Amino acid sequence: MSHGYSRDVPQFSSQENIFDPVDLNPGHSPPSPNDESRASLSLSSSPPQKAKAGAATASVIDSIKPWVKATFKSTKQQLMEKFGKTSRTVDVELEGKIEQLRDMQRKYENILRLTRALSSHFNNVIQTQKLLSDSFSELAQKSPELQTEFTYNAESQKTLAKYGDKLLGALNFFTSSLNTLCNKTIEDTLQTIKNFEGARLAYDASRAELETLQSTPRTSVSAPKLIEAQREFEEHKQRYDQLRADVDIKMKFLDENRTKVMQKQLYLFHKATASYFSGNQEALEGTLKQFNIKMPAPNAEKPSWLEY
Repeated sequence: MSHGYSRDVPQFSSQENIFDPVDLNPGHSPPSPNDESRASLSLSSSPPQKAKAGAATASVIDSIKPWVKATFKSTKQQLMEKFGKTSRTVDVELEGKIEQLRDMQRKYENILRLTRALSSHFNNVIQTQKLLSDSFSELAQKSPELQTEFTYNAESQKTLAKYGDKLLGALNFFTSSLNTLCNKTIEDTLQTIKNFEGARLAYDASRAELETLQSTPRTSVSAPKLIEAQREFEEHKQRYDQLRADVDIKMKFLDENRTKVMQKQLYLFHKATASYFSGNQEALEGTLKQFNIKMPAPNAEKPSWLEY
């Protein structure tokens, strides 16, 4: 077939979850007997209302029939694939890229979790330094014999806390950007992949149905079914090919965007942490200006690190 994809018959494992039941009408519970009785009494008392309600019900049923039919076919195809009773279309190159993307997202999410933990712990250190500075200042006023020692310790802790706030601002900027990449940019591409995988199931289901009808003798009953199956097959193949192209393009743009974003953010992370722990205050402030990171006003309420 075109695009380099082929058919594959998967092996079924007895430990694998082969079927997830689908609620065809989520969020709605069946009516209770009392509800049915009241509805029956209401409709029987007014024939026009009964006819109108019946027409509305028929309209709803007709509107969901295509969805129910398509869902049934896709679920059946998925089940048959799990049992190894039918073949599936496999694009080895694309599926390999999709698996790499999902693995990359897991690793990036781990970095996000760790940097959030680092920001939280470092924020605690800064708050402790501020409290320690206040305590040293208070004791400097009450202990004349140690005033000098308490004073320079109070000033050093105050300075560490001041520039610690700047490093924390850089860490939060890094965390926010990484969160956007993981949970918005990558997730958007994964949603397109999910749609593609659903289209692949529908395509294979229509292909299997068409092959079954083509293998049976032609009759006046089977001929219209064959024509309809051929039409559905062409529709699903067109959607499958279109979504495959969409996935290919989105993954290409995602890779380019991810590289640009991470180059910038990793440079920020390295420069800010190296400047802070080497005591280079000018370099730290220069890094914040370079990335246009705004520090909150001294008396402004700072957002929780959880908000990033």
